[in-house]
Amino acid sequence: MSPQDVRIASRRRLLQFLAASPFFAQCASAGQPGSDPVPWAPRDTDKLIASPTQALDVFDFEPVMKENVPPAHFGYMATGVDDEVTLRANREGFLKFRMRPRRLVDVTRIDMSVEILGTRYDNPIVIAPTGSNRAFHPDGEIAVAKAAKAGNHLQLLSTVSTTSIEDAIAARGAPIWFQLYTTQRWEIAEGLVKRAEGAGAPAIAVTLDVRSPAKWTTFVRLRRTDTRECASCHGFSDYLARKPNFAGIDLAGVSSTVVTNLSWDLIKRLRDLIKVKLVLKGILAFEDARLAADAGIDAIIVSNHGGRVEDGAGSTIEVLPEIVEAVDGRMPVLIDSGFRRGTDVVKALALGANAVCIGRPYLWGLGAFGQAGVERVLDILRAETRVAMQQLGAPSLKDLTPAMVRRV
Repeated sequence: MSPQDVRIASRRRLLQFLAASPFFAQCASAGQPGSDPVPWAPRDTDKLIASPTQALDVFDFEPVMKENVPPAHFGYMATGVDDEVTLRANREGFLKFRMRPRRLVDVTRIDMSVEILGTRYDNPIVIAPTGSNRAFHPDGEIAVAKAAKAGNHLQLLSTVSTTSIEDAIAARGAPIWFQLYTTQRWEIAEGLVKRAEGAGAPAIAVTLDVRSPAKWTTFVRLRRTDTRECASCHGFSDYLARKPNFAGIDLAGVSSTVVTNLSWDLIKRLRDLIKVKLVLKGILAFEDARLAADAGIDAIIVSNHGGRVEDGAGSTIEVLPEIVEAVDGRMPVLIDSGFRRGTDVVKALALGANAVCIGRPYLWGLGAFGQAGVERVLDILRAETRVAMQQLGAPSLKDLTPAMVRRV
């Protein structure tokens, strides 16, 4: 196959992917006769952005990443589970809320700074933990940490990152939180906690929702199109052993992050073990949020794992108000899953979230342009959030109130 044929085939696969995207499907339906408004300037999928500065929004990075990253790796990032109902619901959920702008408020100066568990950050946009970043760019989590430093963002590092907690903190130039998969063996969780605390992590965020293997249909279908020989890098039995944070820990009998034995008793045991702040990630029910507050948990993250681990759940933005009410100010409430716009961020903050965690968008930037892409994604989200606050009439985060958002 000639180089030109390869380019044509690659372009055809990209267009097929975009044609199947819910986002582009909405654009296409909007252009039918009689639709209003008509999209006069749809994205030209044949002319992708050539540099981060050309991006108008975070969505401009995803098709570039699709071209740059091997199909199996892209599929790992993009996939939901089963019918991907929850994956789609995360985006659709924001359409169920409308902003109620207040006028005659001086918004010349906007203060987006926020304090989270005793540390102040310039903005409420948090780097969510995502695994295996070097699958998308050689610099992986180091590039992400440097981008987080540039914008002074709180960063969470995944247990299954391709960079150690020590190296990520060095690149960030400040402490970062450590996301914890406890695994099926307490000794492994204990080893991970000691390593994270020894590295200087000020908080451990325990992920609660990986309770069974996930059927990642999109991932499997794209992996089947990948012609590379991958066996030398990917083995099912040594998945955890190849991740730097597990170095020196006995992994006998454990080969995945699936946890079926996680209970409140184990959380209490972790509470007794962990000397830093303890955060629970994956809360979706107000009952669990109340129990977490009663148990002395330091913070929670409202999360459905971006639709990656269970299907049929609704969006996180929809359950946020009842969770905030249940917590009643006893601890910070963070949220993730589906956030793509500054207006998404501001809606969550107005409804009571203290900060918003971003996942896939910064991976799009990483896969497209490395650190520069991640920085540009974060720049866009900060700028959009600032504009949304101005439009709402909220000079600071404390001025964002539930009255500024109504459900439709």
